[in-house]
Amino acid sequence: MANSGSAFRLSRRLLLAGSPFLFASSALFPASARAKVESDLIRGAVRRFERVDPPRALPVVTFASGDDKPLTLADYKGKVVLVNFWATWCAPCVSEMPSLDQLQKKMGKDKFVILPLSLDGPTRAKVAPFYQDKKLGELGIYFDKGRSAMQALGISVLPTSILVDADGRELGRIEGEADWSTPEALALMKAAEG
Repeated sequence: MANSGSAFRLSRRLLLAGSPFLFASSALFPASARAKVESDLIRGAVRRFERVDPPRALPVVTFASGDDKPLTLADYKGKVVLVNFWATWCAPCVSEMPSLDQLQKKMGKDKFVILPLSLDGPTRAKVAPFYQDKKLGELGIYFDKGRSAMQALGISVLPTSILVDADGRELGRIEGEADWSTPEALALMKAAEG
């Protein structure tokens, strides 16, 4: 009997000691009622979108901007993010980049951003000329140095795009090429915005 009472007191202390963290974490990461991707939106060009329900917290992933500034997804908190893993040597990736550029233009940059994380290495040497050649004026240049973000997010197919809500949680992903300039893709992104 003494053991069960002491176990209860210890459990209670641990719960109470952790409660400030629980309250703080709920204030920092509120459940987003905005981010809702209904299954009826998954059709047409985005029919291969694998919805995550409920949305899943993502690990901390680091990547670099085109000017070599270190970044994380937390730097985009408050915005819906479409993280796209790609490379200039990947034919399906190259094919879908113009449609990603069109999607960014349609969505604007106030509440939505596309992060095309290049696996071409740590410099702009291949990517910047590719952007110029394809006239990709809406997308920023980003790199997944050492493929650490790719590994942390379990990416095994290029291209892969992960839709992240404004609270930094995964709503779902598409493995393989998609046409992001379609009404279905736009509707999916608008639903993620809420």
